[in-house]
Amino acid sequence: MQRIDHRLPWGCPGTERSLSVFRFGSGERKAYIQASLHADELPGMRVAVELKRRLAELEGQGRLRGIIELVPVANPIGLGQMLQASSQGRFELGSGKNFNRDFVDLADLVAVQLDGRLGGDAEANVRLIRQAMRAALEALPPAGSELQGLQRLLLRHACDADLVLDLHCDFDAVVHLYMIPQQAEAFAELAARLGAGAVLVAEDAGGSSFDEACSLAWLRLARRFPSAAVPLACQAATVELGGMADTERERAEASAESILAYLAGQGLIDGIWPPAPAPSCVPTPFSGAEYAYAPHAGVVSFLQPVGARVAAGDPLFEVIDPLEDRHSIVRASTSGVLYVRERLRFAQPGLWLAKVAGQQPIRQGRLLSD
Repeated sequence: MQRIDHRLPWGCPGTERSLSVFRFGSGERKAYIQASLHADELPGMRVAVELKRRLAELEGQGRLRGIIELVPVANPIGLGQMLQASSQGRFELGSGKNFNRDFVDLADLVAVQLDGRLGGDAEANVRLIRQAMRAALEALPPAGSELQGLQRLLLRHACDADLVLDLHCDFDAVVHLYMIPQQAEAFAELAARLGAGAVLVAEDAGGSSFDEACSLAWLRLARRFPSAAVPLACQAATVELGGMADTERERAEASAESILAYLAGQGLIDGIWPPAPAPSCVPTPFSGAEYAYAPHAGVVSFLQPVGARVAAGDPLFEVIDPLEDRHSIVRASTSGVLYVRERLRFAQPGLWLAKVAGQQPIRQGRLLSD
């Protein structure tokens, strides 16, 4: 195991932060796994603890057949943002920016340098594109903030990976995954091993999140250079490991083993692993996800558990105004799986309270919420 520590730029004197990357194995192929880019989403960090331990064992046994880079704490900035004993890990307090938005467009960054250099040899093109991505990221002007410096470091480690997993969680949720639709089949085994309740696909969800920054670059380059052989060489997904309270040891160990078994299926680890179970869900369009809102303020009581299959018209939650006695029942407008519930229980204006993954597109434009 090799530990690589990067100091982030623009730290206040005496409070500098660093990003730590743990590299296991060697070889031409590479997987990159990071946890808790939203720093208060801790199930991924807990799973990373198990992955780190197990990868060290597997490396010692000589069973790794490629490089696996692990970043257990992908957001040291957010991890240190505490306000009255509550972590503020989703948005940088200084700028108000979401830590998982606005990653640089790698395709746009390297397209000019690649013009006229790509041909019919897919493997040669992949090597050339990855080299160009690394060089372009290194050549960027100095980062203008800690956040920008952090995002660039994460992309530098992930841009040359064959497989990228970004471990997150939601408030109160079943396991679910996000990816571009072209890679849904490739991630079907991982979804099944993790027992996912939903797999949501979108070619561009808006916001330039980390996983899309890694995978969409290859799709955009393939379309920009249609006469060249440009494969989707980076398989990337956001993996939501349930809800924010799901940090139990047994669950973390099981999730880590599921990820390792998937890596073995991708040829990165030797050995015999349990066969993947049958799929637990089918992919649905992210544009088919309903975000349910309350019509007024009040105390919220949920009427369905996460993971419940609901039909259009089924009740999701009720909202009661304790002073004016207003009482509303919010019902699903689409059929599908209730895959996320808000963890707070008082309705706020403009904030969703439940998400249902449906088959029929009902939204358009930017699909990601902040």
